Amino acid sequence: MLGVPSTYGVLVEAEAAAQIVQAAGLDAGSPFGLAIAQGLSGIEQLPVQQQQQLVRAAARRYAITVPSRSPASPATTPPRPAPGRSR
Repeated sequence: MLGVPSTYGVLVEAEAAAQIVQAAGLDAGSPFGLAIAQGLSGIEQLPVQQQQQLVRAAARRYAITVPSRSPASPATTPPRPAPGRSR
């Protein structure tokens, strides 16, 4: 959807989970750590409306704090050394 290869989906999900846990005022720690799992477990116990509010708050905060990016330019290969020269 955002041009992110599907192989990086788990990273996107981990970052989203961390943002939601932080929006709840909890320590997120490492994106793959136990704090995220514990935070999400606690959030799961909240009413759905509160869960939705946390997701929206996390999305707003993320949109404000992430630097804007210019469209990705194609990757370039480094220039080759001139013939006859060695490194």
